[in-house]
Amino acid sequence: MSNIALMAAIILAAIILFVWNRIPVIIVAMGVGLALYATGLVTLNQALSGFGDPAVMFIATLFVISAALDRTGVTAWAGQMLIRGAGEESRTRLLVLIALLVALLTALISVNGAVAALLPVVMVMALRLRRKPSQLLMPLVFSAHAGSLLALTGTPVNVLVSEAAADAGMRAIGFFEFTIVGIPLLLGTIAITVLFGERLLPHRAGETMSVDFGRHATTLVEQYGLQKGLFRLRLRATSPLVGQQPSALDAPSWQGLRLVAIHDGESGDRLRRETLAEGDFLLVSGDGEEAAQLAASHHLAFRLENSDVELRDSLFNRSSGLAEVMIPPRSEMIGQTAFQGMVTESGDLVVIAIQRGGMDAGVEPVTLQAGDTMLLQGSWKALDVRLADPQVLVVNSPELVRRQAVPLGIGAWGAIGVLAAMVFFLATGLLPAAVAGILGSFALVLLRILNVEQCYRAIDWTTVILVAAMMPLSTAMVQTGAAEMMADGLVAMAAGGSPTILLAGLFILTAVLGQLISNTATALIIIPVGVAAASAMDVSPLPVLMTIAVAAAAAFLTPIATPTNLMVMRPGGYAFGEYWKFGLPMMIWFFIVGVFIVPLVWRF
Repeated sequence: MSNIALMAAIILAAIILFVWNRIPVIIVAMGVGLALYATGLVTLNQALSGFGDPAVMFIATLFVISAALDRTGVTAWAGQMLIRGAGEESRTRLLVLIALLVALLTALISVNGAVAALLPVVMVMALRLRRKPSQLLMPLVFSAHAGSLLALTGTPVNVLVSEAAADAGMRAIGFFEFTIVGIPLLLGTIAITVLFGERLLPHRAGETMSVDFGRHATTLVEQYGLQKGLFRLRLRATSPLVGQQPSALDAPSWQGLRLVAIHDGESGDRLRRETLAEGDFLLVSGDGEEAAQLAASHHLAFRLENSDVELRDSLFNRSSGLAEVMIPPRSEMIGQTAFQGMVTESGDLVVIAIQRGGMDAGVEPVTLQAGDTMLLQGSWKALDVRLADPQVLVVNSPELVRRQAVPLGIGAWGAIGVLAAMVFFLATGLLPAAVAGILGSFALVLLRILNVEQCYRAIDWTTVILVAAMMPLSTAMVQTGAAEMMADGLVAMAAGGSPTILLAGLFILTAVLGQLISNTATALIIIPVGVAAASAMDVSPLPVLMTIAVAAAAAFLTPIATPTNLMVMRPGGYAFGEYWKFGLPMMIWFFIVGVFIVPLVWRF
């Protein structure tokens, strides 16, 4: 069997296995490299070369930057701005704002990251504005596909295309050079959505609806009756408690009151200093008159008219939050004693309230039983870490609540600054993309916005390994002559050398494969073919590569074309066959841009 026949058999087997989807894509991708080595088409170093490629490292760092923006509440802030700006009446304004926001986020943090961050936001918008999720979610994803062409960081395919241009002896495609083609793609996507979306998309809700955590803190305060028996007292400068140790507050003379917590006046978190200072505040539970007398005798500020708001803000803010947990059957906590104001063994969570059967358990110590619920307060980090304990069931994930309800949390401006610096270095070309991404990830760790373990978890290893493992396929296609043979076929099809027909053939080939397998894997297969065809026709590879990038983004016709298409299928209640109805006009527009507009900018 000839080398080209072996090459064709390996590619065909990979495509079949990708479409079959019974074997993990990582195994299929790595199996391609091993098959190429086993058949002698590439050396062992070539088979594993993708794992040391700078483009792979850069793609990995993009996931870290994306996670930092999400965890610090930047995307939550953007979502809240979207909800405020959308209004309840104008469908057009709502769709335009969703498209612009997801496109901007996609350009900076990739398609998967942007859609994952905004999916719960759009679901909440549908709930609040009484819109059908099916009318919003597919436009969200398709706008993200268009937004992926706004900047180099929008998708791994852009990185591969830029690198391929440099390898072909041309200049690398610039960071914002993609914007030239991305803007018309996005504008056309918005126009199709506004004009035809209502007729082409179904009108239904998915199987599940998202929970709106916008009023989560208020709900918990009301459910546990905290506004009735919990008081917030702030230390004035004249208070005799200023400068004393917190232990001075353990006074048995406070009849009818219990000290629940002492909070730092600046951060709002539980006090960790050795002495009290002006502005610190006490949370006490018990009788209101006793609390007022305590405030008067110790020069503490006690404002009843705003107590509900102040109490909510002191318990639930940028640095700290609330979490509701339930004691499950067979928990080791059954039989233990707990009380309001108790600090957990870890020292970083405080029991704010306890309920049994929906009724307040009071301020006296109680013996915990299965089914009891406790309201805990502490820093968001402590809630994330400590509530992984299997001895309690968490009612609502603190991380999910924080992402939706706490915009621009701790570290948000640092994450924005790191992103801005990375974009600057990429746009100016002062640093290679991989170096800029690595330095950005280093900065996030050094600024304590993310730790190393969170960076590991943030990376979509399936995508990273898929790209690295499939890279030797491009090398093998060039070395065996398979790319040249396919290119010759495209050139022959181009009717005597018309480069426009070449672009059309490449677009169709890329788009068809992209509906069945990953668009990243598709690009890795088609890029060497396109470069070889450009060389055979003696034209610039730049328009060819940009057309491949546009075609790879046109993954609209099936839910399995991209992870984001599949991500919205259940929430939007979409059937398999409903994607092509809305996706076909989108693909026609992408074809027009990729085949006719691209060569106007990047000349042959």
